[in-house]
Amino acid sequence: MSIVRVVSYNIHKGRSATGNRESLADLRLGLYNLSPDLLFLQEVQGRNELRGSLDAQHESLAAALSMQTAYGCNAVRQHTDHGNALLSRYPILQYENQDVSDHRLEQRGLLHGVVEIDGQAVHCIVVHLGLFAGGRARQTQALVQRIKDLVPSDEPLIIAGDFNDWSNKLAPLFVEQLNLYEVFSFSPDGLDRKRFALKQPMQWLRQGFTNDGKVKAAMPELGANGAARMTPPPRTFPVIFPWLRLDRIYQRGFAVRSARVLHGSPWKQISDHAPIVAELELP
Repeated sequence: MSIVRVVSYNIHKGRSATGNRESLADLRLGLYNLSPDLLFLQEVQGRNELRGSLDAQHESLAAALSMQTAYGCNAVRQHTDHGNALLSRYPILQYENQDVSDHRLEQRGLLHGVVEIDGQAVHCIVVHLGLFAGGRARQTQALVQRIKDLVPSDEPLIIAGDFNDWSNKLAPLFVEQLNLYEVFSFSPDGLDRKRFALKQPMQWLRQGFTNDGKVKAAMPELGANGAARMTPPPRTFPVIFPWLRLDRIYQRGFAVRSARVLHGSPWKQISDHAPIVAELELP
C-alpha cells in the first residue's frame, strides 16, 4: 500500500493573481511545505528569454523539490512558451504531449506521463482545457479516446488540471465512459458524510443541474461502488474570492483518504487559482 499526495495547480506563469509580482519563490516554498509526490501544473513557462527568473519553471521547481519532471509545451510566443508540467517523486517511465488545440488563439495539450509507484505503472495526465464549450467538448473527446487507446482498464489513472468546466458538465462523461471519479466524491472532508445507495447513479448525478444546465449549489458525487454523497462543488477561481469550479482531480484505481482546496495565505499571493491537494491510497 502506498499513500500518494497529489497536487493540481494552475500557477499563472509564475505570477501573482494580479500579474504584477513574480511568485515563484513563494510557490517553491509553499509546494515544499506540502511535500507532494505528484504535481500536475498548468500555465508553466518553459522558456522566458526576457526574465531569467521566470525561465524553465518546471526545472527550477523540480530541482527545489527533488522531483523528476516532464514538460509539455503548448503555446509558443516570440520570447516565451508555456504549457503543462508533471513533477514526480517516482520514476517517470515515459511521457508524451498531445496537441489538442481547437483554434490558433488557444494552444492546448494533454501531457500524458507514466510513473512507477512500488512496481505499479500509474498513468498521469495533466490537462488545461479551452475557454469555449465547443472546444472543451472536442478536447474532452480526444482525452477519452487517448485513454481508451493507451491506458489499460486495470491500470491506475489520475487526470488533473484546469478543466474550465464551471458548469460541471464533464463529470457524467468521465463517470460513464471511463469509470473516473473526482476526488471529492470520496473525501471525508466533505460537509455531508452521509452516503446513499443508488440504483440509477446517472439519474442522480443529473439532479445536480438546473434545467438550463447550470450547476446547483450542491450536487451528488459518485463512488466506485455506486454510492454517492451530497457535496458542494469546490471553488478554485478566482483565488481572492473563489466562485468558479475550474480545477479538478479525477482518479480510478485509488482509495481517496482526503481532498481539499487550499485558500488563504500563501496561496492567494501566488496565482489566480487555488490549488487542490489530495491524498490517494494505492492498494
